[in-house]
Amino acid sequence: MDFNRKFNESPNHFMVLDAVARGMKKIDSISKVTKLSKDEVVLIINDLLAQKILIKNEKKGFFGNKKIEFDIADIGVKILNTKKQELSEKSDRLQQLYETGDKSQVQGFMDSNRMWIPMMLFSGIMNMMFFASMMSFMGMAMNPAESAVTEGQVDQTTAGAEDSGATTDNSDIGASEIDTSSGGDAGFEGFDGGGFGDF
Repeated sequence: MDFNRKFNESPNHFMVLDAVARGMKKIDSISKVTKLSKDEVVLIINDLLAQKILIKNEKKGFFGNKKIEFDIADIGVKILNTKKQELSEKSDRLQQLYETGDKSQVQGFMDSNRMWIPMMLFSGIMNMMFFASMMSFMGMAMNPAESAVTEGQVDQTTAGAEDSGATTDNSDIGASEIDTSSGGDAGFEGFDGGGFGDF
């Protein structure tokens, strides 16, 4: 399935999934901690809802307002944990290469795994101090996604507090803006990316 391949190759999908797993339940706070635009977060959430990786909960807020929140499904937890394990092994490998002082090997690793660095930093798999010193060693500049994630680490605690508080602000998107009609019954049959096919 195209979605499964796209999903397994999309660090942004995993960043959104990780944000929800850490308690960010609203579009606003997910966007804030991941540094992704609200529009992109909405598209990703639609993908994850359609695959039943996320669950949408509609709650009644004060004054009868609908409050939409998202939770991670069991399959989502398994997929996220599997990806984090894979990325943790890659991070360890990068650290080993860095410690050898072989710039060409570090460069080769970065060329093939660079798109996953923001997810590694966001999820805490890769230490930001190590990443900064490695980039300095290589004489490389951070790309915009890496810069956004490193700057956004400070914001994560405040976004989590906003989600857990009893706020009545319903500035998130409304129920009608989350499209769950496309592929609502789609499962993970034949999901062969990243070793997730056993679930």
